[in-house]
Amino acid sequence: MGPAAAGGTGSGGVVGQERLRRWRLVLGGDGADGTGCALGGRDAAMDGALASLYGGGQERGQRRTAGLGASAPSVARWLGDIRTYFPSSVVQVMQRDAIDRLGLSALLLEPEMLEAVEADVHLVGTLLSLNKAMPETTKETARAVVRKVVADLEKRLATRTRATLTGALDRSARVSRPRHHDIDWNRTIAANLKNYLPEFGTVVPERLIGYGRASQAVKKDVILCIDQSGSMAASVVYASVFGAVLASMRSISTRLVVFDTSVVDLTDQLDDPVEVLFGTQLGGGTDINRALAYCQAHIARPADTVVVLISDLYEGGIRDEMLKRVAAMKASGVQFVTLLALSDEGAPAYDHDHAAALGALGAPAFACTPDLFPEVMAAAIERRPLPIPDDRA
Repeated sequence: MGPAAAGGTGSGGVVGQERLRRWRLVLGGDGADGTGCALGGRDAAMDGALASLYGGGQERGQRRTAGLGASAPSVARWLGDIRTYFPSSVVQVMQRDAIDRLGLSALLLEPEMLEAVEADVHLVGTLLSLNKAMPETTKETARAVVRKVVADLEKRLATRTRATLTGALDRSARVSRPRHHDIDWNRTIAANLKNYLPEFGTVVPERLIGYGRASQAVKKDVILCIDQSGSMAASVVYASVFGAVLASMRSISTRLVVFDTSVVDLTDQLDDPVEVLFGTQLGGGTDINRALAYCQAHIARPADTVVVLISDLYEGGIRDEMLKRVAAMKASGVQFVTLLALSDEGAPAYDHDHAAALGALGAPAFACTPDLFPEVMAAAIERRPLPIPDDRA
């Protein structure tokens, strides 16, 4: 049954025509689309914007093609059109497809183009990959675009992250011989229910659970070790934002390390995640072993340290040495977390053998969304099982 038959007419004519209109927009107006529906006004403009990217409008038998023209003005007009006709989430997908399908990355080096785009995490990743080729006239505009995205991410993620980790830090500081006013009575009673004396209607607490005195001292050290190969662009963006949030917490000492075949420590720039991002160099090879060696050398309190490796695990260095380092860190008391990605897109292509080897060492590798990351960190801080998604590696 074709779209026209599926749409229906008669008493459902209005509904049927709306279905035909939608089918026509989806199918692109090729002679074989079967709708027989003509578009006008706003619909025609929407169809033109879609056809420029995904092809359409040719006669039957002709090959569908796509193109926005070679000039920045025509692309800028197209960007303006799609922002007029489609919601922000759709605009971001179309921009990404335009960059991938039509090779428009170079045009993002022009300030007027950057002012026309809808900023999102993927656009930031593309800009960072173009950073070294970016002329000075464009860099300030690019920074403004990146700063807007980072500010939006911080607004979305910071409050929940701080609240979740503050609770985890308090719980991790629980002591077994607390002062009277520091006793956590709910947890103490729950832990001693076996000692309930029915004749007296009371519980005899053999073991007290409580919190240590509040302290401004650093309770945990966190090292974020981030693979900056090209496939990890979104993860680099999110990790930089989370790094800045963690660094703003007095009870956590945060170190941020990025690597390819070399290692760069960006800890001194954590107060400004935009500077962190422009300090990265997306692309190149990968030497996880060298990066972990650097991190290992900066661990002073193993039992109070969480190391988070964010990488697709395609190791270009010494595989056996990498695994030995992870095993040594875990044996010393370090909580080691392996994330294949820190993004909303799930796991990318990754090295399954290395993921399995890390899992065998007690450091299972899995993809983590930004919304789940605070819970993962809280679990690591409290030294309890990580909340690994069901689709884990």
